[in-house]
This record gives sequence, structure tokens and C-alpha cells, in this order.
Amino acid sequence: MAPLPTDRSQAIDVMRGMTLALMIVVNMSIGEGKSFGPLLHATWHGLTLTDLVFPSFLFIVGTALSYTIDRLSAAGTPEFVRKVLTRTGLIFLCGFLMYWFPFFGTDASGHFGLLPLAKARIPGVLQRIALGYGCAALALHFLGRRGTLWFAALALVAYWALLVACGDYTLTGNAVLALDRALLGEGHLYGGEGIPFDPEGILSTLPAIVNVIGGYFAGRLVRERGATWETIGRLLLAAFACVVVGLAWSGVMPINKKLWTSSYVLVTIGIDLATLGTLVWLLDLRKQVAWAPFFEVFGRNTLFIYLLSEIAGTVLNLFHVGRQTLFEWLYDAVFASWAGPKPGSLVYSISFMLCCWIVAWWMDRRRIYIRL
Repeated sequence: MAPLPTDRSQAIDVMRGMTLALMIVVNMSIGEGKSFGPLLHATWHGLTLTDLVFPSFLFIVGTALSYTIDRLSAAGTPEFVRKVLTRTGLIFLCGFLMYWFPFFGTDASGHFGLLPLAKARIPGVLQRIALGYGCAALALHFLGRRGTLWFAALALVAYWALLVACGDYTLTGNAVLALDRALLGEGHLYGGEGIPFDPEGILSTLPAIVNVIGGYFAGRLVRERGATWETIGRLLLAAFACVVVGLAWSGVMPINKKLWTSSYVLVTIGIDLATLGTLVWLLDLRKQVAWAPFFEVFGRNTLFIYLLSEIAGTVLNLFHVGRQTLFEWLYDAVFASWAGPKPGSLVYSISFMLCCWIVAWWMDRRRIYIRL
């Protein structure tokens, strides 16, 4: 357990909580045909509300980094590197174990035993968060702020060049899939796209680091200049520039979450900058704070509650009621039976999110803050 830092920004805490709440809701959506369109990822090219969640999570990781990196750097380079790599490794390991959970199961022959590591997914959400955090922190420490900005720009251009030179923008012909197949093998990749393809692949992690870097500079601005009209103006101006460049770039490089294209990075950073600027205006300047504590509770134990939600979702799919998983049975019997398919799916997701919030509220009341 760790004490809650005292120099946090309410706007950043609220944005973190909003992102987590939405992430839990979209992750618990039933799926195609039974969920509203905005709560599903774009089939391939395009952008939905759901496609904004993960890059916003990375952006928020960057804003948090802006509050901790100076203290870490003050300990000296060897200690800085040790702490950053340790945290990166722990978050990565949590993500790997989360996908391997429940660790034991029954194979096709009916034998019970340890689930094979050869089929365990290696890339994933927490793994990308870990690598994004680690790479952004190391870049800022060794390259400085200006050098990190150059790194971010070169990363986006280099990724674009690699996608063009080594494949195309289709599901089966892209360079992300080719590299993952060569280095990891199909057994370690996500299978939800109809073929083994991981939307959190090795190569596409490169542009995702830029989302963390964008969050760092936004957090640094809020921390150094405070909640002022100048801060809001700078955030909104940067948001406008990112969205315009991203949309222009999308003419030759489509906005695609699953490939994490460079145009997608810029558009999502722009939306996150605008969201943060709006929250600073609403919470700090207009003092409209009555609704904020709900999301602040989520924002104080983000990684732990995310892990809890994912494991709870897995458990619901492990147990069966008749021929249905407990997850499916709850949806059909408790929610869709009276609300209908799509509204029932939404109410189900929100109810699950509220159950996670109760845990976060209980932890906050007892000042239990888990940090990796």
C-alpha cells in the first residue's frame, strides 16, 4: 500500500477515473448485435467511442509520469533505470498472468492440469501500458524534453514507413502481424479477429509510446502553469493541431486502432488534450465539482481495479448455468429479459462497473492505494 500523493490534479484524477469507468463498460459489452455501436470497436478502419478508451489510458499514464519523473531522476541514473524497469516488468507480468488466468483447466482429452504456456497470450493491454510507460520514462530521462519530442515525431513517421514498406493496411497483410508471427508465433497472439492477430502487437507499440509522451507534456503543462486560461488555451490549441494533422494524415494512412496507426495516435491525443482542457475549465475555473468524487475514487486505484474487473469477467465466463456461461446467463435472465438486447447489455455493463466502483470506494475510504 502507498499513501496518496498530495500534489495531484483533480482534473487528471477525474479523467483517469472516467477512462477506467468507460473501459470497464466497453469491456463488458456483450458483442456484435447485442451492444450499441459506440460500445464496440470499429471493425477495421474508423473510430468509435470505444476506440478512444485505450489511448486515453496511455495518455493518463503519461500525465501521472509528469508528477513522478523528477523525483525518480533525482535519485540518479542507475536508481532511475532500476525503478523504471522494475515497474515496467511488474505491470507487464500482471498483464501476462491476467491472460493466463485461471492457470489450470481441462484440455481436449479431459485431463486437468496447468494451462499450456505455448497458448498463453504475450501481448496485451497492461503489457502495452508497461512498455509505453518504460520507453517514455527512459526517453525523457536520457533525451530530455526536446529530444523526446523529436523521438515522438520520428516514431510516428518511421512506423508509417514500416507499414508501407513491409506490408499494407489489411488484417492479413500488415507488418504488425508479420513481425508478431515471426517473433512470438501464432499461439501467443489474440484470436478474436478471426485469425491470430494481436491489436497490441510488438511493432504497433512504437506509436503507442507517443500517446504516453503526449500525456506527459499535457500533465507537465497543468502541473507547472496551474489551472489558468492560458493552460486551457494551450491544451485546446495543441488538441486542434493534433486532430487537424491526424485527419490530414488519414488520407494516406487510415485511422485504425488495431494497427495503432500514426494518424490514430494524433487524433486520439488531440481528443484527450481537449478533454483535459475541458475538465480543467469545468472543475478548476467553474468549480463544478459535485460529480467529480465518483470518478476520483476510480482514479486512485486504476491499475488494481482494472485487473479486478478483468479477472471478475474471466470468472463469470468460467462457471456455467445450464449450457450458458454465468456471464451469458446474467445478461439474458437479469437484464435483457426486461430491457431488451442492446439496452440490457448497456445496463449490464454499467452495473458491473458500479460493482467495481464499490470496491474502489471501499479502498479509498480506508486509504488503501496500491501502486506497482
